Amino acid sequence: MARAVWGGALTFGLVSLPVQLFTATDNHAIHFHQLERGTSDRVRNQRVNERTGQEVPLDAIVKGYDVGDEYVLVEPGELEDIAPGRSKVLEVVGFVALDDVEPIFFDKTYYLGPKGKDYAKTYGLLAQAMERQEKVAIATFVMRNREYLVAVKAEAGMLTLHTLHWADEIRDPATIDTLPGQVEVAEREVRMAEQLIEALSMEWKPEEFHDTYQEEVAKLVEAKRTGKTAVKAEPPAESTNVVDLMDALRASLDRARERESHEGKQKTGDPGGAPRDIKEGANKRGSRKGSKAKRQASHSSSKSSVLESLTKAELYQRAAEEDVPGRSSMSRDELVKSLSGERHRRKSSA
Repeated sequence: MARAVWGGALTFGLVSLPVQLFTATDNHAIHFHQLERGTSDRVRNQRVNERTGQEVPLDAIVKGYDVGDEYVLVEPGELEDIAPGRSKVLEVVGFVALDDVEPIFFDKTYYLGPKGKDYAKTYGLLAQAMERQEKVAIATFVMRNREYLVAVKAEAGMLTLHTLHWADEIRDPATIDTLPGQVEVAEREVRMAEQLIEALSMEWKPEEFHDTYQEEVAKLVEAKRTGKTAVKAEPPAESTNVVDLMDALRASLDRARERESHEGKQKTGDPGGAPRDIKEGANKRGSRKGSKAKRQASHSSSKSSVLESLTKAELYQRAAEEDVPGRSSMSRDELVKSLSGERHRRKSSA
């Protein structure tokens, strides 16, 4: 059962709603222990007095603020004393349109729930009213000795809380020298880039995305555990030269269109691309052998186009599924050729 990370009261106007805060996300990263090289000895972090070298217990540690020639010491309890009420109150300052809050301000997301069934009606009333008005509540509260600016959003009868960065925490882009600002580009390049964006447009389906890096880490661990060789990733793509920009855009657009065409053909159930009734008619007219050859050539071309768009790791996975011999020592191009059948055809013709 999920545990609340904070409990208090959400206040708006004269209404006070007891609520609990729950983390909305999980970290699925693979974690490693630190070991001393050549041994299985764990390496642990310790709180050590830098003058004596002795470990210091947690209850003997106080906070100190450096003012130059000395430290101002602050006890943990003193931080609670300066805001005893605010650490238990989520105070709504006002309501704004969600689109008015720029994405750069958002930090972390929590679920906000009522503290018991007795408060479900008040909770539901606030959620429905906010959802109808299409507004988010801007509020502040204190958690773990830190004050947060937050946006409370209603959706499907539920409230979510999003911590926000303070305005003075957002860096001014003008302080970053490498950000170019406005750059003059040719209109034909813009049009080509717009076509590429249109060709790569898709529906947002977050469930279709997964952490491929963590999957590769897991494969590396398993390969080392079983004494196998892990597949190395492809090097990063080379930077596009300004002179080659149009060629790169045009090639990218062609590849995007080929992939879109191939995916459309797969939906029809025909990797060759032609409607089944047309092919059946052609076969009936006595050109079965020629049609079969054309279908094979078309299928091979489409397959090669799709394979070219895959990473080396994805190609290796396909090679493993098809049990391609010698795949572990192949380069990316060799994997493409093996999977598309080019190497097999050359051997047959020889």
